[in-house]
Amino acid sequence: MKELSTKEVQELLKNDEPNIIDVREDDEVAAGMIPDAKHIPLGSIESRMDELDKSKEYIMVCRSGGRSGRAAQILENQGFKVINMTGGMMAWEGEVK
Repeated sequence: MKELSTKEVQELLKNDEPNIIDVREDDEVAAGMIPDAKHIPLGSIESRMDELDKSKEYIMVCRSGGRSGRAAQILENQGFKVINMTGGMMAWEGEVK
């Protein structure tokens, strides 16, 4: 599984519009998430895969990097291109909404 640090994702956001999926729970996301990230809680990943496009690459985000890693494995096993953001939102120093 590919991984990027929070700093690498912040750099990507300066020049690009990456597809970011936040797999945290509703109450965690309410405290703030990366702008333009799509919220799909980890428990809903399998049932909501049809909302994703296998031709695109997705950066998975959670609180610390564990749940996003699990979500990335699930999607990768289904043929999706995914990257896990290591450190999660605990290490995020960029903008939140």
